[in-house]
Amino acid sequence: MKAIIALEDGTIFEGSSFGASGERTGEIVFNTSMMGYQEILTDPSYKGQIVAMTYPLIGNYGVNKDDYESIRPFMEGFVVKECSQISSNWRAQDSLINFLKKHNVMGIEGIDTRALTKHIRTQGAMKAVISTECLDKSFLVEKAKKSLSLIGRDLVREVVAKKAYEWEKKGKYKVVVIDCGVKYNILRELALHNCAVKVVPAKTKAVDILKLKPDGLLISNGPGDPQGVPYVIETARQLLEKLPIFGICLGHQILGLAMGGKTYKLKFGHRGGNHPVKDLKTNKIIITVQNHGFCVDIESLNEEVEMTHINLNDRTLAGIRHKKLPVFSVQFHPEASPGPQDARYLFKEFTDLMQ
Repeated sequence: MKAIIALEDGTIFEGSSFGASGERTGEIVFNTSMMGYQEILTDPSYKGQIVAMTYPLIGNYGVNKDDYESIRPFMEGFVVKECSQISSNWRAQDSLINFLKKHNVMGIEGIDTRALTKHIRTQGAMKAVISTECLDKSFLVEKAKKSLSLIGRDLVREVVAKKAYEWEKKGKYKVVVIDCGVKYNILRELALHNCAVKVVPAKTKAVDILKLKPDGLLISNGPGDPQGVPYVIETARQLLEKLPIFGICLGHQILGLAMGGKTYKLKFGHRGGNHPVKDLKTNKIIITVQNHGFCVDIESLNEEVEMTHINLNDRTLAGIRHKKLPVFSVQFHPEASPGPQDARYLFKEFTDLMQ
C-alpha cells in the first residue's frame, strides 16, 4: 500500500506501508542506532513523534517480549529504508511487521532515509503527517502545519501508569520512581543494584511520596517538553532537600527547572546509541544512549549547581549535580537498552548517596 510522509515545510517522501494503515501526525525525528528497534519502539519517550531509523535494514531479527521497554509502542509512526521480510533469530517470537499491525503503529519503507535525515539536520525537527488514506500532497502539508506542536504539551499523562505498583519488593534501599514514561531497564538496573522499587504516577504529590519513607527518589525519562509538566517540577522542588534524587533524561530536565534553570528545544535533538559524553569528574569519555529534543541551558543554572557531564558532539549540557544536596541528573540513558553500558556506574553513585 502506498504511503506518504508530508513535512510542514512542504517536503514530501513517498514509500510503502508495512504496518498499520491510516493517518498520524507527529514531530519527525531520526535515530542513529544500528540495532535495538524494538526497545526504541516501546520507549514511551517517543510519544508524539514519527521516528526514522538511519540504519538501512530494520526488522531482521524480529521481536520478542523480553525486549519490551514498556507495555506497548507509543510513537506515532516508524520510518525505515527497508523492512526485512524475514526474522532470523532464535529469540524471535514475531515479525516486526506483525508487531506494528498488532499495536496499530504505522510503518513506511522504501524512502531515502539518508535524504530525510539530512533534511532534518539542516532544517530541524518539524511537524509531519504520515498517511495511507490521503495521497493529496498539498492537503497533507497543510494538515502537518496545523497539527499540534510538542512545545508546552503534557505528553507524560498519555504514557504513564494510572496506579502505583511495586517492581521489586526486596532490596537494601527503598527507591520511589516517579513515572514520567519510565523504561523497564531503569527499573531492572535499580533492582540489580539492591533496590526495592515502587513506581508512582507522575501526578503523585510530594507529601504522598514522603509517606512511603523512601531512601531515594528517581525521576524517570518521558516524552515531550519538560515545561509541559509543571506538577512534576513542583514535586521535585518540594523534595530537593528531603531525599537523594537521581534524574534521567526528562527527569534531568525537570530537576534543572526545579533548581532554577531553564530549558530550550534543540534543533533536531539527540537520538541514538553512539553519543560521546565527557565525565568532567574523571575526564573519561563514555559512549551514551540518548533520546531527547529539549536541553537544560548551561548558562541558566545558579552557582549551587555544577555541570558534571558535557555532550562532545555539540557541547550541550549532559549532567548536573547540586553542590550541597544529594541531587544529580544526566541527560542521557545510563540504563542503555539498547546501546552501550558505559554509564551504568551512575546507578551505583545513586545507591552510594543513600548509604
